[in-house]
Amino acid sequence: MEQQQANGGGSWGSFLKSIASFNGDLASLTAPPFILSSTSLTEFSSYWCEHPSVFVASAKESDAAKRALLVLKWFLTTLKQQYASRSEQYGNEKKPLNPFLGEIFLGKWEDDAGTTELISEQVSHHPPATAYAIVNLSAGVRLEGYNAQKASFSKTINIKQIGHAVLTVPSPSSREPDTYLITLPSLHIEGLIFGSPFIELDGSSYITSSTGFTAKIDYSGKGWLSGKKNSLTATLYPTGKEKDVLFNVTGQWTKTFDIHSGPAKHNSKDTLVASWDPAQSPTSELSVAPIEKQHPLESRRAWSRVAVAIAKGDLDAVGLEKSKIENAQREMRVKEKNEGRMWQRCYFSVPDAPDQVLTQLGPIVGLAEHGDADKTGGLWRFDLKKTEKERNRPLLSEDEAGKIARELLGQ
Repeated sequence: MEQQQANGGGSWGSFLKSIASFNGDLASLTAPPFILSSTSLTEFSSYWCEHPSVFVASAKESDAAKRALLVLKWFLTTLKQQYASRSEQYGNEKKPLNPFLGEIFLGKWEDDAGTTELISEQVSHHPPATAYAIVNLSAGVRLEGYNAQKASFSKTINIKQIGHAVLTVPSPSSREPDTYLITLPSLHIEGLIFGSPFIELDGSSYITSSTGFTAKIDYSGKGWLSGKKNSLTATLYPTGKEKDVLFNVTGQWTKTFDIHSGPAKHNSKDTLVASWDPAQSPTSELSVAPIEKQHPLESRRAWSRVAVAIAKGDLDAVGLEKSKIENAQREMRVKEKNEGRMWQRCYFSVPDAPDQVLTQLGPIVGLAEHGDADKTGGLWRFDLKKTEKERNRPLLSEDEAGKIARELLGQ
């Protein structure tokens, strides 16, 4: 065990030296097996909705300002799951598996909110981008979005998240639903020098709505002299009137935060609207089909051999099984190019017409009408027609599944 730890320490030091001297986007740097997680990035979309009842709560509120507040509350409750749950569970943050083009992850939550479905698909590989849709039909609430990451090194690993999300909520006063445009926070990795990396958020992100309200969330961490780890402050205000604060939020996105009415300078027990404590709010379990019943391109089935090797600590097998998938994917891209065709996405499309949400709300939060499509392989939107077609497609036979696994995954 001591020898393993010594080797691990040496490997970690070598890895830090490699990223410190690397020029360009770290996402293109092949990670050594010992820092890999057995979870693919396509699964990370599930972190948006591990509290489905909070996800759909805004649909039951008739007041537009309070509805916007419930959307803000829901977003803040997702942060711990998205950015801290793995390091808390395993002791440190590991690098997720880079999805291959066409990889999918499907699941659902069934609880007091009814059935909430998740569809996640890797829609682009160069540049890498994951698109997702989370739908609760009974409440009429839908989240769709896509994201990519650009990583660089300057004293630490800095990650800019590219993309956005759009939340659609039924309107009590209009046939047209309310839409909320959500930008993504930047982050960096702390604890690298100690070999125990964890994520810290920084900068600001926004949620702006078709109902005329905007929320700004500011993130900060523990400094040399003051501050708390994973701190946040947020304000909700009529769009364009940032000083007219209707509600404010203070606290830590990994622990508790408090919501008060009015600006923060007047915060007291009398202005307290609600508090959130993740320790007192257990997440709902995501249900995923057994691996043997999954499509060959579903994440957990496709990466199962890699996951087994990681669990065993067999780094040679990790490298071998990863290489099989990566080589098969490269060969398929060459074949597609030679045949003059492109990979067909199963659940998402790039619309031909300008996107109405970005046209209306994008300028408010600094998002271009093209949604940074040049950095994500396209402006991706959930495609209902494609989804229905996939759901009606006959189940694959064992021979058909085996052929897909051989051609696309090298298995």
